[in-house]
Amino acid sequence: MFSLNLDKQQDTRTQLVENQYSEMVQVTVAEVSKALLGKEHQIRLSLCCLFSGGHLLLEDLPGMGKTTLSYALAKALGMQYNRIQFTSDLLPADILGISIYDQSSGQFSFHPGPIFNQLVLADEINRTTPKTQSALLEAMEEHQVTVEGETRRLPDPFFVIATQNPVNLAGTYPLPESQLDRFLMRLRLGYPDQRAERELLEMDTERDKVESVQQCLQLQQVTDFRKRSAQVKASSALLDYVQRLIAFTRSHEEFHFGLSPRGSLALMRAAKTWALMCGRDHVVPEDVQTVLPAVVEHRLRAMSDEDGHTGAALVQRLLSEVDIID
Repeated sequence: MFSLNLDKQQDTRTQLVENQYSEMVQVTVAEVSKALLGKEHQIRLSLCCLFSGGHLLLEDLPGMGKTTLSYALAKALGMQYNRIQFTSDLLPADILGISIYDQSSGQFSFHPGPIFNQLVLADEINRTTPKTQSALLEAMEEHQVTVEGETRRLPDPFFVIATQNPVNLAGTYPLPESQLDRFLMRLRLGYPDQRAERELLEMDTERDKVESVQQCLQLQQVTDFRKRSAQVKASSALLDYVQRLIAFTRSHEEFHFGLSPRGSLALMRAAKTWALMCGRDHVVPEDVQTVLPAVVEHRLRAMSDEDGHTGAALVQRLLSEVDIID
């Protein structure tokens, strides 16, 4: 009886902790929603990506709120923020930094580039050349950069939000699969609904909405959230379901290629984080299904599609044809 009471007390304490994480998310979503109206689900997915330790790709038409989202997130979380405008003449040194000779000291001193911030907006990443795009790879994967033979660590936490215009717009360089795979999630914000657009039309300036966002979390809370999400449990039955999803992409001929092990790990990482955001210490199938489109759409390509735009249709096949219970 004494042991049973201890177990109940432990379960109660655990639930209280999980509820705290859920409340943190609700407060942050409400704060960011002051700047980005009517996009609560996309904001939650962006937070899921951040708390999972990944990076986010926003693909949409110009003027849909991609930059607003990144700036509002940085303000709400108290993260050092910098924006890099990618252009056709941007060089890797413009991102990473460069050593400059100081005549007074007779030595070279390193001047860090904008990548040395906690939240970096890589704006219109597909408007620059592949050589400059690749400068982000080591930073995103290793959280460090190598400049002139010396390795330098990046801040912690480190979160890249890259935006890109649809590939059918003029002046774009499509990201190769190797770079797309570095992003944990890809999201589209889409047009605002009628109510949100009415609020936009009625307010004085959009800048006022962004400036109204206040910091609601400390950086230590972000770090703690990342550590705690990795401890969320997944049952054998849940892992079986995830493996069936992965196997489906690798065994059906309409998929040009299946999900890689990196993609499957990304799916589980995001599902665990989403579970914690919902106040649970274990993953349920609905968590996997919620994050599945954002995590795998940009990693899938249909055999008959050369432009890679059918990821959404392939995800719908996964959701409709793969059974939760075998």
